[in-house]
Amino acid sequence: MELNSGDQNQPPQDDDQQPKRRRRIWNRPREGLGTSRIQHQAGDPLRADGGNPAYVEWLRKQSMLGDASVIGRGLAGRSSMWRNTYAMPDPRRALNAASVWFTTYPAAFITREDQSFLAAIADEELWDAFEQIGIGAIHTGPTKLAGGIVGWQFTPSVDGQFDRISTRIDKQFGNETEFQALADVAEQYGGIIIDDIVPGHTGKGADFRLAEISYKDYPGIYHMVEIPEEDWDVLPEVPEGGDSVNISPESEVILTQKGHIIGSLQRVIFYEPGVKETNWSATRPVLGVDGKVRRWVYLHYFKEGQPTLNWLDPTYSAMRLVTGDALHSLGDLGASALRLDANGFLAAERGPDGQPAWSEGHPLSHAANQFIASMIRKVGGFSFQELNLTVEDIRDAGLAGADLSYDFITRPGYQHALLTGDTEFLRLTLRTSLEAGIQPVSLIHGLQNHDELTYELVHWESRHMHDEYEFRDDTITGAQLAATIRGELQHALVGRDIDYNLVFTTNGIACTMATVSAAALGVTRLEQIEGEVTDAVRRAHLLLAAYNAWQPGVFALSAWDMLGALTVPRGDVAGLIGDGDTRWIERGGVDLMGVNPEATHSPAGLPRARTLYGSLPEQLADDASFANRLRELISIRERYRLPFATQLDVPDVSDPALLVLVHRLDDGDPTATDAQLQITVLNFANRPIVGTIRSEQLPPRRLVSSAVDRETIGRVDDLHSFPVSLGPHEAQFLLVGGEDVPTQAIPIITPDQAL
Repeated sequence: MELNSGDQNQPPQDDDQQPKRRRRIWNRPREGLGTSRIQHQAGDPLRADGGNPAYVEWLRKQSMLGDASVIGRGLAGRSSMWRNTYAMPDPRRALNAASVWFTTYPAAFITREDQSFLAAIADEELWDAFEQIGIGAIHTGPTKLAGGIVGWQFTPSVDGQFDRISTRIDKQFGNETEFQALADVAEQYGGIIIDDIVPGHTGKGADFRLAEISYKDYPGIYHMVEIPEEDWDVLPEVPEGGDSVNISPESEVILTQKGHIIGSLQRVIFYEPGVKETNWSATRPVLGVDGKVRRWVYLHYFKEGQPTLNWLDPTYSAMRLVTGDALHSLGDLGASALRLDANGFLAAERGPDGQPAWSEGHPLSHAANQFIASMIRKVGGFSFQELNLTVEDIRDAGLAGADLSYDFITRPGYQHALLTGDTEFLRLTLRTSLEAGIQPVSLIHGLQNHDELTYELVHWESRHMHDEYEFRDDTITGAQLAATIRGELQHALVGRDIDYNLVFTTNGIACTMATVSAAALGVTRLEQIEGEVTDAVRRAHLLLAAYNAWQPGVFALSAWDMLGALTVPRGDVAGLIGDGDTRWIERGGVDLMGVNPEATHSPAGLPRARTLYGSLPEQLADDASFANRLRELISIRERYRLPFATQLDVPDVSDPALLVLVHRLDDGDPTATDAQLQITVLNFANRPIVGTIRSEQLPPRRLVSSAVDRETIGRVDDLHSFPVSLGPHEAQFLLVGGEDVPTQAIPIITPDQAL
């Protein structure tokens, strides 16, 4: 029989010739193993979007929220979390840690070759100099990584390191080990280190990119809203090479009407026509982890690269992120205190129809500040806030929030007084502060910092714009007062053909304290500052230092102040000020210790500023130097424990250039009503003054003496007054009665003595 070779491998067939399937005789391994969740990509494994798990995981490892989760788990359940009281702010506790602060700006610090910023400020020679002068704290400024991430690449900061994206130290400033070493050196000198956190926003780093691709609870970090695709026509196109674009006021109105966003805010900070006309920006289309393409609109109070955090999202992601960053600085790095940057903008709520959203002075903002400050106190630190709002907002935020507040109340006032030779506005701001219940002991009275001379007129032009004030023998509204002061500051600092200061958007004027002093003296070109003009600038600068040092609270000064730095030519920073951020002219590189005289730029690339006073070692060898005069101011302040005193009066004056502050040296004890009195007397004019000091707080028939030379200068008469004489831009620290001065000018004669 022949067999068909093709039949032997055919499955059996039934009658209608259909093949039958073989029955399975074993189980495949899959039955026991199941299916894994591994996904293989057919596309580019290096693509940077939500469809690439490798990219998503890389972002997650870079994120601040991820670090915060690790830090939080490590501290949960520890008894150390319950050893400190935390409910109420305590400014005098903070002052006991250090009442004179040196504030730095890392990008401007010139170091030795191949030395990091953190290593430079940990140098014991620097701390020896600080110890001589009386400085007890260094505020480092922001040193953590800032900027953004585009694809797999990190991008630089868009706002001077205030767009933080990581808990890691930026390698251009050093590393974590060097920060820890700095904290150890400070402790050896009885000092402390103060770091920064940014509770209002981040940069566009890993956290923002994860939010864009809708990864887990990351969108809850930010005030960002997914816009339905049918409304994308309202959004502007993102320019080539960009990742977002500011929306127009017209688009803002439409998106508000559609219920997507809360609309315009009370003001647009960093307003720039065609650049930032609203506080909202739209992202490009972004592929999410779920395969969906989205466009978001996100809030940014400041620059486009600084997305605003959402403190009232159900995930509480922003709260966790900021808390983790704070605990990292206090625990891992060893800082003792933290600055809360721009902490007045932590909430936004839709306003009544047709009205701007409520974005300043919001109760949620106060609550968020209380949460942050309480956590810092709970682990043994303290905090201070940078809150440029109304006086009431500063007071209310400090009731349970930060321990100290930056003196945004009187800072423009003392600069205005120097520029005009008239202290009336300064006296008004000081009295307004006292009437609101803010004692200067709770404030940080500072010279220059990284920011511009901010007008800081929000109090007068917002809540109190319709209130009436007596000013220059006239009755004007708060809005008129603000307009007057702004106009006079602009005229004095950038008018009159002055070429060395620049207006900074709508917020203020870019300048240094030395160039403020120069403008007050009528200098229109920096080349004019030499010889006697330099001496006059230093004298005016020292007057500003005395104003800040000779009142209760913290006295803060920067490297720019210590060296008398001038602004740099605008052409030298043309690439940095092109977007309208003119503050870079005031952030010139400075070599505080004279360690690198040949350097033309700081390691971060900022051009070296011209300085008037010489390096710190050079100044300490010269008795008449700015640094040694500063040492005298601080020594007197500390000797009489003025930082802890109570301010009693800001009296009227006999000459418009005079300022008089009356303090009780009571260490904050309200029952010590018989404590010695101290009087700070300042002449804000470049001319001599002979006048009269009068205050109802001055007890009659007490002698008045100078704390500098211990000489008696007069006695308080029955009208609570005494005469005074001051030279141009002179400051006097006077004492009334007390241990160093007899309490009675006329002795009491007993009957026996009379016989």
